[in-house]
Amino acid sequence: MQRKSNRIGPVILAVLMVITFWVLLRDMPLARLQSVLWQLRPGWLVGGLGLMLLMLCFEASCTRQILPCLGHRTSLLRCLSYSFAGFYFSAITPSATGGQPAQIYCMARDGVSAAHGTLNMLLLAMCYQVTLLLFGALAAVLFPWLLVEMGSGMMLLLFYGILVNVALTVGMLCLMFLPNAARRICSGVLSLLVKLRLVRDRAGAETQLERQMEEYRRGADCLRRNPTLPVRLLGCTVLQLAALFSVPFMVYRAFGLSGHGVLELLGAQALLTLAVGSLPLPGAVGASEGGFLQAFRLFFGAGLVTPAVLVARGISFYSFMVLSGVISLAVHLYVRKSRGTGHVSPLPRPARETAA
Repeated sequence: MQRKSNRIGPVILAVLMVITFWVLLRDMPLARLQSVLWQLRPGWLVGGLGLMLLMLCFEASCTRQILPCLGHRTSLLRCLSYSFAGFYFSAITPSATGGQPAQIYCMARDGVSAAHGTLNMLLLAMCYQVTLLLFGALAAVLFPWLLVEMGSGMMLLLFYGILVNVALTVGMLCLMFLPNAARRICSGVLSLLVKLRLVRDRAGAETQLERQMEEYRRGADCLRRNPTLPVRLLGCTVLQLAALFSVPFMVYRAFGLSGHGVLELLGAQALLTLAVGSLPLPGAVGASEGGFLQAFRLFFGAGLVTPAVLVARGISFYSFMVLSGVISLAVHLYVRKSRGTGHVSPLPRPARETAA
C-alpha cells in the first residue's frame, strides 16, 4: 500500500503543478513575466536559497542532538542527508506522509534502529507543531491586519489548520505524558470506529495502537533523562522555521521593494503555512500558490504578486524538491556501492537497545 501511495503521489503532484502554473500564467503574457524576472536582484535570490539550506541544517542539527541521547554517534552531514530525503519525499506525497518513513529508512540503513528513528521523528514533529503554532499566534497578535488581508476563504483554511495542529500537538503531549488518559481516549475512539465499521480488525488496531503508545512513552523517558534537550530542540526549530518563513522577504527585496519589514512578511508566511500545511496535497501545491496570491498581494501589489509567488515557491519548494531528490539518490547509490566494498560502516548501535 505504501509503495502504491509513493507511485501515485508524484502523479498527483505533476497534475497539480500543471494546473497551478496554468492558472497562474493564463492572464500574464510570457514577455511581461520575462521582463519582470530579468529585473530581479540575484544576490537576494541566492540569500533565499541560503535560507532554505540553513533551514535543513537546523533540522539536521536537531537530529544530531537526539541520536546521541539514544546512543548513536553521527555527523551533521549524515543528518543533513536524512533531512534532504525527508524534504523530497514530503514534497511528493500527500500531507507529507512519505517524509518521516523515508528518514527512518535512511537512519535504519546507517544502523539506527527503527524504534530510535521513529522516536527521533516523533520529537522533531512535536517541536515543529509547537513552533508553528507559536509563530502563527505571534503573527496574529503582532499583525492582526494580516488576517483581514487573507480574506474569508483563507481564514477558513487557517481555522482548519489551527484545529489540526492543536489536535496533533495536544494528542502527542497527552500520549507522551498522560499515557493512561490517552489510552482511555484512544480506546473509546477505536470502539466508535469499530461500530461505524471504519475499522474491521480491532485486535490488529489495538496492537498497532499499543506499539505507537510505547514509542511515545520512550519519547517522554528520553526527555526526562535529558532535561535540556527540549529547550535545545525548540530553539533549533524556531531558527529553522524563521529561516523558511523569511524566504518571501528575500524575494520582496529581490524585486527592489521596500516599506515592509522582515517580521511582517515572516508573519504572513507563518499564517499561510499554518493554513495550507495540513491539506492532503503533495507539497500543498496549488493551495500554497493561491494562498500566497491572497496573503502577499498587499506587499507585492497586483502587478508583481504572480511573479513573486513563482519565485518564492521556486526557491522554497520546487528547486529544493529537485535538489533533495538528486542528493538523496546520490547518497543512496554511494552508500549501496560503499557497503558493497566495505568502505562505509553503519553508525554504532547503543550498548542497550532499550535506552530509548
